Amino acid sequence: MNPLIIPVFLSYDVCPQQCLFCSPKATAAGGPSPSTLSQFIEKSLESIRSPQPNRERQVAFYGGSFTALDRENQISYLREVRPFLAAGLIDSIRVSTRPDALGEETLSLLQDHGVKTVEVGTQSMIDEVLSLSNRGHRAADTVSAVSQLKRWRFEVGVQLMMGLPGDALDRFLQTLDLVIDLQPDFLRIHPTLVLEGAPLETLWRSGRYIPLSLDEAVRWLKRGLTKLEKASVPVARIGLQPTQELEDHYLAGPYHPSLNQLVRSAIAFDMATELLRLSGTRSRPNFFCHPRETSNVRGQRNGNILKLRERFGLREIFLEACDEVARECLVLRTPDKEFSMDRRELQFEK
Repeated sequence: MNPLIIPVFLSYDVCPQQCLFCSPKATAAGGPSPSTLSQFIEKSLESIRSPQPNRERQVAFYGGSFTALDRENQISYLREVRPFLAAGLIDSIRVSTRPDALGEETLSLLQDHGVKTVEVGTQSMIDEVLSLSNRGHRAADTVSAVSQLKRWRFEVGVQLMMGLPGDALDRFLQTLDLVIDLQPDFLRIHPTLVLEGAPLETLWRSGRYIPLSLDEAVRWLKRGLTKLEKASVPVARIGLQPTQELEDHYLAGPYHPSLNQLVRSAIAFDMATELLRLSGTRSRPNFFCHPRETSNVRGQRNGNILKLRERFGLREIFLEACDEVARECLVLRTPDKEFSMDRRELQFEK
């Protein structure tokens, strides 16, 4: 079960690097300072309606790069969480940072103050892409950071971005292969968006940067998600968390508040298409899926069902939820035979 997160957004002005895609305007503003953090956590805990006793609770420091703060500032934030840890109201702490800001002294500090999870802003494992995006670090820094974090027994997350300047589908898939080799505990994948106030805005307005379309992003992510599932690497999130700041400053790029469902629905459509092709049925196909996958198989506004009916000339398509079907599988039953497919078996055009 994913932890219950109490997010604490830091100012991006503490980050030592201004990456092309970063826009302080579009980040959640007004995060608590060390002096107001305790009150913020108390209010956040009060707002949790259900006790959810079996769900881990984490205070998560997002935005900027936590370990790029000066040491005393890091300690000030972490110290305010300590009473909640001691009282059992908070189980652990999560921080997000850069791969080149994780020295041994820093890791010791984090461990001593109850940090369990460290998310590393890798973005890409292609050095040219990192350079063009003004990241200020190389892929080797990510390899070193993840290796160190694992030695210190932190839970390690890796954050990736797709569609950065210089990126391409084959480079995105190569990045995933290299990250899979590092065996992180989970991944987040965000599409590159053009945001007002980011240096990338200038490149976009001058025609020197063209963001991915939404269709392209879904096509890349179908390939990527399937690859990650084959490697048993959990994906914590696909797409950015919708916020008012983001929507107010969004200019271009593959933004969709339900990108994850778009991708999973596209995968389900490909699976259903392949099963119909294999079965050759042209009358009353009956699909079965896990109950939690019904919305993905149907697609948004029943879009998958409508497209399948049109493509195969079908008057009706039936879909039933079945607990016995694994989440990654889709089953098609005809009067004569049963066909089954695991989404990890999907083949994509090169």
